[in-house]
Amino acid sequence: MKDESSFEKILVIGLGQLGLPVAKYVKDKGFDVYGYDSNPLVMDNAEREHGIKKLENFKDVDVFVICISTHKENDVSTPQVDGLLALIRKISKEARNGKLVSIESTIPRGTTRKMFEILEHRFHVVHAPHRWYALEEDVHGVNQLRVIGGVCDCCLRTGIRFYDGVSHGLEKEDLEYYNGNKSYKSLGIPMYSVSSVELAELTKIIENADRYLQIAFAEDLYMFCKANQISFGELRDAINTKWNVNILEPRDGIGGHCIPKDTRMFLESSEIKSKILIAAQEVDKDYRKYIERMVKDINQINH
Repeated sequence: MKDESSFEKILVIGLGQLGLPVAKYVKDKGFDVYGYDSNPLVMDNAEREHGIKKLENFKDVDVFVICISTHKENDVSTPQVDGLLALIRKISKEARNGKLVSIESTIPRGTTRKMFEILEHRFHVVHAPHRWYALEEDVHGVNQLRVIGGVCDCCLRTGIRFYDGVSHGLEKEDLEYYNGNKSYKSLGIPMYSVSSVELAELTKIIENADRYLQIAFAEDLYMFCKANQISFGELRDAINTKWNVNILEPRDGIGGHCIPKDTRMFLESSEIKSKILIAAQEVDKDYRKYIERMVKDINQINH
């Protein structure tokens, strides 16, 4: 199946911490980029400060890049995709058939295919989970190697054309068409394609589950050191001289919008639960209580 659709009008949905950098990057690449956000203040800021034009109707959009939050509004550690599915229903109702829908938000396994069903198989649907990191945007920004999976081969090829612009998965006749099409543009982001969209979904949540384990081990080691009158900092520095070891420095518990939520997504993705992750969650609970006691003791001494 040859897809000769152009990527001219791009809509980035969700203009928060992730979506705004994505919209700015797409704009810098020369695309006609628009924004959509449920928060009017966020939308107004994107338009006023960064020139991301507001779009309410999805009729003429060529590519939908979805960057909305997938946690409960009042509990960032709990996954929730209700808003995402409502958005997909809006796309299904308003947009033209054959357009590309890319989900960059972190989602539970099976969500992309569920979205494909809501869209009645009329759109190209891919999952390209973001790896953007706010604290190191210059190094780990929008343009870095990422994973992509599609609900079918045609979806995957279309997604790779938009993101990467190279020949991954393209038949010879398709490649000749795109090489000869001078108006064809891509984001120029290197992509690593996988065999199924479910595998792509798992990559992101397992990346953060792995990070959860690393932090929990550092927390456990910190409490061990304190219980045995050992300098955690000196021990950590000494151990980290080995080339393949990097023990992290624990802070005030495992928090943020991503790591706890995504770890829960992974734990809930199978009836067989990860024993080591469950143990890590208990370690984090113990560490938080330990820090609270330590702060309380310090405050009592100071008073």
